Amino acid sequence: MPKACCVADTARRRAALAVAWLALAGCGGGGDPGASAPPAAAPVPTPAPSPSPSPTSPPAAGLPAGYRLVWFDEFDLDGLPDTQRWGYDTERNPFGWYNGELQYYAAARYENTLVSDGRLRITARRESLAGAADWGGQRYTSARLVTRGKAQWTYGFFEVRAKLPCGRGTWPAIWMLGAGGRWPDDGEIDIMEQVGSQPTRILGTVHTPITGGSGNGSSTTVTDACSAFHDYQLHWTADGIAIGVDGVVYHRYANPGTGRPAWPFDAPQYLLLNIAIGGTLGGAVDDAIFPVTMEVEHVRVWQVP
Repeated sequence: MPKACCVADTARRRAALAVAWLALAGCGGGGDPGASAPPAAAPVPTPAPSPSPSPTSPPAAGLPAGYRLVWFDEFDLDGLPDTQRWGYDTERNPFGWYNGELQYYAAARYENTLVSDGRLRITARRESLAGAADWGGQRYTSARLVTRGKAQWTYGFFEVRAKLPCGRGTWPAIWMLGAGGRWPDDGEIDIMEQVGSQPTRILGTVHTPITGGSGNGSSTTVTDACSAFHDYQLHWTADGIAIGVDGVVYHRYANPGTGRPAWPFDAPQYLLLNIAIGGTLGGAVDDAIFPVTMEVEHVRVWQVP
């Protein structure tokens, strides 16, 4: 896209978002008290409203009519990620991460998390931080950003606009975990997973105690996932979950109406953004690929007032 078009698109996107934020503020909505409104010159045209889902069917992709913006990050402030919105998950560093993953997750380190030019950049590197007090012998560094303890939601429409890394051994993810901290009892929603060895294949998966470790999921093809930005989306209601890309749903999980453990999604969840390396899904690692970066242009959450 020509630079002039990019600038115009950014201005349009930011202006629409500012209008949405003002509407929320005027209604006394429950957004993050630490989140500042985007610059007035910057609105984002929201997706065209789609009909509200029927009470007996899972929701559809596309911003539903009547939803209001309650939380967002446009990554407008250069430096480290906003501490009012994001924290770092590093607790498994000394012991090794789940699923046989090979990375060390660094906290507040520019080499692994940097906001610049309106984008968040999460970068995985081939390096050993042997001097770190919690180093567990890992040969790779990365970052795992979380809203845990800062923001969590029950139901809503979630959108993360991102460009994914490529390279054999990478495992980027945009996902949610139950705030109760019990897995899989509190559920997991994978809005986007991808592995570098299959860069055009995007996975959307729901995990519950019933679905087991493999989860209930589907995949779709995004041919330019590593070279272009796309909107990875989740619509979560009491009736079901719909996961999509750019307004097109490719996986649905309906509330079976039997309560837990088949439906743990009636309680708050928080967001995670990360790049894992290797492991059961990432597979064998090509050391020649590093550094690799996932770029994020925005994270937005809408809910029914």
